[in-house]
Amino acid sequence: MSKKADKKDKGGKRKGEQKPVAEVSARLKRRDYEQELEKLHVELVKLQQWVVHAGLKVCVVFEGRDGAGKGGTIKAITERVSPRIFRVVALPSPTEREKSQMYLQRYVPHFPAAGEVVIFDRSWYNRAGVERVMGFCTPDQTKRFLNSITLFEKAMVDSGIILIKYWLEVSPEEQTRRLKGRIDDGRKIWKLSPMDLKSYSRWYDYSRARDDMFKASDSGFAPWYVVRSDDKRRAQLNLISHLLSCVPYEELPREKIELPQRQKRGSYKDSDYAFKYVKERY
Repeated sequence: MSKKADKKDKGGKRKGEQKPVAEVSARLKRRDYEQELEKLHVELVKLQQWVVHAGLKVCVVFEGRDGAGKGGTIKAITERVSPRIFRVVALPSPTEREKSQMYLQRYVPHFPAAGEVVIFDRSWYNRAGVERVMGFCTPDQTKRFLNSITLFEKAMVDSGIILIKYWLEVSPEEQTRRLKGRIDDGRKIWKLSPMDLKSYSRWYDYSRARDDMFKASDSGFAPWYVVRSDDKRRAQLNLISHLLSCVPYEELPREKIELPQRQKRGSYKDSDYAFKYVKERY
């Protein structure tokens, strides 16, 4: 019995199959990236001022595999805004006390109050991802989490929180390239933990976990947004642009700012104290 041939497009790809980033477009040049990022930073500052003015509560969740670019994207978002308004939450492993609590309990104290944007670098979805794959929770615990998470997030949204969830999708080839790049780079070696090495070998276990997570928690009031992140620069620009579109904001009027006149020296005399200056090595 002959099998039907797979339907392919003109480029020889099966329909529905994602093309590698390199085939879609050339990687974005640094100069072009920085020019666009500067414009987005200006808008993020406007958003920040509006969040404070209107008392908005914004919660942004970042999930994705190791090496997907979560940290770099969060850094790009927060580079030019106030850390008192844009707070980043990256919780360590739970303590013994926290393990005895209701699972979601440790995350609630970090939720935004009025005038705050809270960014979770990994979140309560650890239970549906790394904890499930690495055996840190039982299948029953994962099932109960997936059955209840939409009710939890509905309560968040009903309380006035603007909840935005991002999954950064990286290809296996690009993930390998990035993780290998951390091995011999003294600036990045801290990013490569024993857990990263263990999880690297379980690509399809994570794929199954992601698929189940999406099916259970991709709701109308708190949908998942997937960002292709093989090209980090494009991913960051696309995500920030999308984030700005998810939070209604207006540019507040600003008064013209002029520096006041500096006081005159008067009776002040330069100090003869022996200041300990840092050695100028550069």
